[in-house]
Amino acid sequence: MASWQKSFDPRTFGVAVAGFCAFINLYSPQALLPELAGEFHVSAGEISSLMTAGTGAIALTAPFTGALADVVGRKRLITAAMFAIAVPTVIMTFSSSVPELAFWRFVQGLLVPPIFAVAVAYIGDEWPPADVTRVAGIYMVGASVGGFSGRFIPGILTDAIGWRAAFDVVALLTVAAAVIVTLTLTRERNFVPSGGLAGSARYMVQHLRDPRLIATYAIGFGVLFNFVATFTYVNFHLAAPPYLFPPTLLGALFITYLASSVAVPWVGRAISMFGRRRFVLGIIAAWVAGALLMLAPPFTLILVGLTLCAVCGMMCQTVATGYVTLTAKEGRSSAVGLYASVYYIGGSAGAFLTGLAWDRAGWDGCVATIVAVQAILAVIVATAWD
Repeated sequence: MASWQKSFDPRTFGVAVAGFCAFINLYSPQALLPELAGEFHVSAGEISSLMTAGTGAIALTAPFTGALADVVGRKRLITAAMFAIAVPTVIMTFSSSVPELAFWRFVQGLLVPPIFAVAVAYIGDEWPPADVTRVAGIYMVGASVGGFSGRFIPGILTDAIGWRAAFDVVALLTVAAAVIVTLTLTRERNFVPSGGLAGSARYMVQHLRDPRLIATYAIGFGVLFNFVATFTYVNFHLAAPPYLFPPTLLGALFITYLASSVAVPWVGRAISMFGRRRFVLGIIAAWVAGALLMLAPPFTLILVGLTLCAVCGMMCQTVATGYVTLTAKEGRSSAVGLYASVYYIGGSAGAFLTGLAWDRAGWDGCVATIVAVQAILAVIVATAWD
């Protein structure tokens, strides 16, 4: 293969766009939660059900996407889900209550695993092992840009044209992303079907007997727990006095996500230099420092803390995702699906449990919860990873 072909692989761009699509939809309400809570006259904990509904649906369906991919094919499943997810996004704009919004968020969540879980498994199958971490890093760049856009774009548009029209714009971006992936992603060539639902179940039992995968799933739980906890409740912290941030500024906070786009592509080289365990323990130490910085009153320090949290969390996620695809020699779709399920259970727990901490102890309680989970992650990495 010519060097220019290696340097420009349309499939790499395609999987990055797939990550963008999944996460722009998943996180589109997050910066709007204070605004929506005020409009529907509900508490912070109640409006956070919009996040829990999406992540809960993902946790339920992610382990079974591999079986569906066996029937439909990986590229077909990814692109079909990308087109389909635009539908509940549009329907959300007609909702008149939080339960209605939560229902359509749940439907959105059902369609997310066929995008990202299958895309990650596609990476593990279609690239040589030496390139998996690099391509997974590029995928995570797309995911981080999608996560940022999901918060930033609706935040700006809500102040300008209202939250309902903002969700319509997200739907249009989703359809555009689906067209790009249809054109750039090739049909799978190295995919070995798992044997349908029975085969996926057999592989899941096999994965749950591997202590390295169990530890990696636990890391995934903690990563999204802290992401959701941090980036959900910092909105309420900064929307309250003395900051009083409007939706546009709350959405702009998520520019911190873009910092990870610079760091994540270097994860593979850092693992080679320091080793996986040592590198991730260093990441977690910096992550704790970022969380503690967010306790300081000056907004500039909160912003630095958020940036550290975004970069460290995304790097940790990149290492864990790549480790799943490298560790699972068979049944990668089910291995990634199990990881995604536990990951999003962690996100649901992060929204719910940190909401209890918010109700009892405010922002200080949220940060204490985040740091406690980070400490648990460090123990798991130190004792279970090589």
